[in-house]
Amino acid sequence: MEILNQLRTHAAENLCEIKIWFRAAHISDFPENGGACIKYKDLQIAVFNFSRRNEWYACQNLCPHKMQMVLSRGMIGSTDGDPKIACPFHKKTFSLLNGQCLNGEEEKISVFPVKVEDGFIYIGFTK
Repeated sequence: MEILNQLRTHAAENLCEIKIWFRAAHISDFPENGGACIKYKDLQIAVFNFSRRNEWYACQNLCPHKMQMVLSRGMIGSTDGDPKIACPFHKKTFSLLNGQCLNGEEEKISVFPVKVEDGFIYIGFTK
């Protein structure tokens, strides 16, 4: 439960809350239409290159269903035009816009803003 609290304290509800833009990696380090995990402090963050939509997303890597660090290996897709991630083990899906569970009663996941500058991916954190 401590890891979930840490994730929530680092996630920004809006762009004005961002205090740190963490340089995660070069865009070439992420697979097209897939994800990879980066580490920020003690947190694992899943970063997704949704190249079919020309968009980038980031969320916690921890799936709240069985508390496993696997979301970066999940499948990305869309529901009603909104981007989502599906856990590779349990098939629970979460919105990459707001973290809501889309097919169950699972807890909401933390999502993080992403920006691309000079070929690098930056993730926004509150601290």
